[in-house]
Parts: sequence; structure tokens; C-alpha cells
Amino acid sequence: MSARSKARKRAIDILYGADLREISLSDALTVEAKRAASEPDREASWLYARDIVDGIADNAEEIDEQIETYAQGWSLARMPAVDRAILRIGVWEILFNAEVPAAVAIDEAVESAKTLSTDDSAGFVNGLLGKIAQANG
Repeated sequence: MSARSKARKRAIDILYGADLREISLSDALTVEAKRAASEPDREASWLYARDIVDGIADNAEEIDEQIETYAQGWSLARMPAVDRAILRIGVWEILFNAEVPAAVAIDEAVESAKTLSTDDSAGFVNGLLGKIAQANG
């Protein structure tokens, strides 16, 4: 697994944990930063995970608006928490990270959904992120 894939998984964990505990992303990052300081061998994944979570926090309104717009009948509140985290990362990478091609962001999100969520989530994530990439491409 690449360092960026590990970072995405770490970002999912941070976003998911913050969502479930109903704490701010800033607080979740503070906790994770303390943990990361004790794990220097995982620094590469921590740095990109932090970039992802910071980027999502900075652009949360636009990211969530994109998801709600293209989810067709699915509100964010209705989605499983892990799917929200995966989608937010995918949308951030598509819209705000020029270093990651949209196809790579979508593929990584689909793989995460296959591994971490329900049987139907991978198709949902693929279709939704595909629409967002096409609309913003």
C-alpha cells in the first residue's frame, strides 16, 4: 500500500472518529498529532492525512454541498459515517488537490468503500464522485 493510500486510510479514521464522537476536525487533528509524534516511522502518511483533513475542514461547506447536490435523494445525514468520510476525501482530492488526478481519487475512494463499508457503497461512491468530477472537470 502506498504512503498516500495509507494517509487516506488515516484521514478516514480521523474523519470517522470526529463524526462519531461529534468533535471538531480541529480537535480530532490535535489528538492524532500527539499520536503521530510518537510514531516517526509513519510520518509520511501523517503529513498527507493532515493535509486532507485540513483541506476538508477549510472547504467543508463546498465539499458537503457537492455531495448533497449530486447524491440524488441521499442527504449526508442518511449516509453511513464511513461513506461520508470517504466521499469527503474523494471530493477534496477532485476539487482541491491538483496533484491527484480525479480518476485516482475516485479509484482510491472506491477501494476504501469496498474494504470499509457496505456492499452497495463502492458503486454509490464511484457514481457520485464520477458525477462530481465530470461536473467540475
